Amino acid sequence: MYDALFFDLDGTLIDTESIACDTGVAALRAHGADIDRSFMLRLIGKDEPTSAAIIAQSFPQIDLQGVRLLWKAEFEAAVDRGLPLKPGAAELLSTGGMPKVLVTSTGRTGAHRKLAIAGIAAHFAHVVTFDDVAAPKPAPDPYLLAARLVGLPPARCLVFEDSEPGAESAHRAGCVVVQVPDQAPSQGR
Repeated sequence: MYDALFFDLDGTLIDTESIACDTGVAALRAHGADIDRSFMLRLIGKDEPTSAAIIAQSFPQIDLQGVRLLWKAEFEAAVDRGLPLKPGAAELLSTGGMPKVLVTSTGRTGAHRKLAIAGIAAHFAHVVTFDDVAAPKPAPDPYLLAARLVGLPPARCLVFEDSEPGAESAHRAGCVVVQVPDQAPSQGR
């Protein structure tokens, strides 16, 4: 029924969303923000510039650069300890016969690093990152690029996503979307 499989990375294939939430809460609290995990759910699926804008708007006096540096250091240290695959990810990646493309809001360097640590890079014919598109998720650009890379109309591509922005991006591109929520529940749109 489909000719290609497209996958989001964080929260869909690898368990990084919980790491990002935990390290983000710690970094923001260390800089005086009184938040809990529910604030972090607003950032899931969003690229770094969008997340930074949400933080700056919510906490106008915060040292955003200091938060970013601490958060990044703690997140990277946790990633270095290993990235477990989400349940069912290994089985999905093992399905043969059609190209697989990774489509992520992570930048190129970070995406390839995570793929290597998780040991799943070889499964993908292409990797589309934040750095490859003019407009990131929820814009359709990332999934439209993925479809072009495999030479297929988007309707022939099945997408696995965890976040609302990612699912919206794939839907707007014309792909068929399977949303498997991770940290943040689906809004059911």
